[in-house]
Amino acid sequence: MKIAIGSDHAGFELKNKIRDYLLEKNIEVIDFGCDSSASTDYPIYGKKVAKSVANNEAEKGIVICYTGIGISIVANKEKNIRCALVRSKDEAFLTRSHNDANVVALGAKYTPFELAKEIVDVFLETPFSNLEKHQRRINEIEV
Repeated sequence: MKIAIGSDHAGFELKNKIRDYLLEKNIEVIDFGCDSSASTDYPIYGKKVAKSVANNEAEKGIVICYTGIGISIVANKEKNIRCALVRSKDEAFLTRSHNDANVVALGAKYTPFELAKEIVDVFLETPFSNLEKHQRRINEIEV
């Protein structure tokens, strides 16, 4: 499995912790930055992660900013990306099983590292349900 990850300065510390956690689990990671806690713009990194997933360079993506809101909006601008802002394991499970989300957004302000690890694990391990009603709804999202 190959995961793309990116954040702005507000998500820098959490991004690095998640990246290292994934590497410890022998999961390949493409780190699109940012590379420091110096102020930067979240759209840069949200776009890079989303494009990587949309182009099948990575299987799934993780994007992080202060709240997770802005960077999730950016990721969802990319065709074939379904990015969900997630703040619980249950939301991670539901967005994968119901929405077949391929990018998860986290808010560094609201997501301590221990919770982030649990969310990421559930997000990466949960398959899409393949239920007709969920596929039909996904098809209605796609343009």
